[in-house]
Amino acid sequence: MNRPRILIADDHRIVTEGLRSLLEPEFELVEIVGDGAEMVEAAKRLAPDVILADITMPQLNGLEALEQLGRANCRAKVIFLTMHKDATYAARALHAGASGYVLKHSASSELVTAIRECLSGKTYVTPALAESLKEWTASRLGNAAGGVSDLTPRQREVIQLFAEGRSAKEVAKALHISTRTAENHKARIMKLLGLSTTADLVQYCLRHKLIGPE
Repeated sequence: MNRPRILIADDHRIVTEGLRSLLEPEFELVEIVGDGAEMVEAAKRLAPDVILADITMPQLNGLEALEQLGRANCRAKVIFLTMHKDATYAARALHAGASGYVLKHSASSELVTAIRECLSGKTYVTPALAESLKEWTASRLGNAAGGVSDLTPRQREVIQLFAEGRSAKEVAKALHISTRTAENHKARIMKLLGLSTTADLVQYCLRHKLIGPE
């Protein structure tokens, strides 16, 4: 009998090594990647059954990566394994199509169960957040994101990369666009969101969970 195939996306090596030892007795670990862009590429290439993803990752955060996979009709179940004990993150993840949400400190006791439930078609949310999520039954993502909902997927990619401190040239290279196009994207986003400086942009992304404090 074939074992379920797992892709891990997390930029913390100590976490991925711990997950390897936890999962290998029951699942096939097909690959470990370190950022959201690699997660999207590997998911399309390997067609795993389950993707375990962090939310805060370089290049492309887990939520944006999940949205890209949805547009690509990826059938993998996505479970976020994260340090963020925040109903806002969990609500956005589920709204975007995640099948599960598990806190990293609970992985040893919850993760295998979460994978099994998601593979059976259920949704798993760590019990520590179950009550908080009840408050997000209506317009969860809109309430959390504010003006972010007015941005296109490409603009959200651009805003994250600039907020991570990348130059226009680096953003252009990451997204395979010209430097001028990257700069124009940034200018339009700043105008749309009513922001004046790059520091404002960083604070906006932190406030709306597009990047993490680390």
